[in-house]
Amino acid sequence: MNRLFSPFSVKDVTFRNRIFVSPMCQYSCREGVPNEWHMVHLGSRAVGGAGLVIVEATAVSPEGRISPFDCGLWSDAQAEAFKPITTFIKAQGCRAGIQIAHAGRKASTDAPWHGGGMVAPGDGGWQPLAPSPLPFSPSSPMPREMTATDLDQVVAQFEAAAGRALQAGFEVLELHMAHGYLLHEFLSPLSNHRGDAYGGTLQNRLRLPLRVAGQVRKLWPARLPLFVRISCTDWVEGGWDLTQSIQFCRELKALGVDLIDCSSAAVVPDAKVPVAPGFQVPLAAAIRKEAAMATGAVGLITSAVQAEQILATGQADVVLLAREMLRDPYWPLHAAKVLGVDIEWPRQYLRAK
Repeated sequence: MNRLFSPFSVKDVTFRNRIFVSPMCQYSCREGVPNEWHMVHLGSRAVGGAGLVIVEATAVSPEGRISPFDCGLWSDAQAEAFKPITTFIKAQGCRAGIQIAHAGRKASTDAPWHGGGMVAPGDGGWQPLAPSPLPFSPSSPMPREMTATDLDQVVAQFEAAAGRALQAGFEVLELHMAHGYLLHEFLSPLSNHRGDAYGGTLQNRLRLPLRVAGQVRKLWPARLPLFVRISCTDWVEGGWDLTQSIQFCRELKALGVDLIDCSSAAVVPDAKVPVAPGFQVPLAAAIRKEAAMATGAVGLITSAVQAEQILATGQADVVLLAREMLRDPYWPLHAAKVLGVDIEWPRQYLRAK
């Protein structure tokens, strides 16, 4: 039996297949409001046959943006702008998801095609927030160490953004706790040097991410899936690692998180990451086995046979594709042909099937 194109259900949501489009920043917003670019970018991947399309890392506050050009969900106007996009995605038989995030110390940077450097406050940037006053790199802005008030505010911002995601018509919510952004910064001892209840021991470093997950799960309807993306390892000695990730995921499961989206790295710029096809798949397999919960595999998954093998061998429940979906929005349609599976095409495209 083919696994890649078999349905997958979480709570009351059934996905038509196990091909999910990873959240990928487009750096194309003004004041956090999605526009025609996002409609075409996200909509075309729904037309292309994916089971779930996840909107890029969407900031819960203005200072939580990676760049001044990121999507946001800190205002009702932003939620309203997402409504036609979610409506279109769902009309294609696809599910609409969104990843909400806070960039932490990696905020206030430029779009990659402008070099990705620091954006100074005088040029539209701002001072980032972080667990500790440690810049991401020598060329990154110096962040301000968060106070107890800041921590409470961030939890409330995630909760409010989740409410707006529901208002906008999203059916899946993902919390971004990976890639060196704020919640990952609290998890990793490389970026968290706090001496209070939010730093030091593993349980202290888990405290803010678990607060966010717990509050969001209370607000997000029980019938709808809640995902969390984590970096399962920093790939640095003495940093966040798979053993800590397994413990973290067990606690997320107890709070009602439904699936772990298993990525890695990016909390420091000089990690030695063993990049190769499917290099993060063993991380998803370990989380799935040891935490006994559903996982998504991501990272250099490019072929239909590779994706099918990951699922057929029980290493993950779904695959998430990023760059490959940028290259080919219709990857699912082509993958079905490779695997000999007859799936429904958009009726407007049937003459090409």
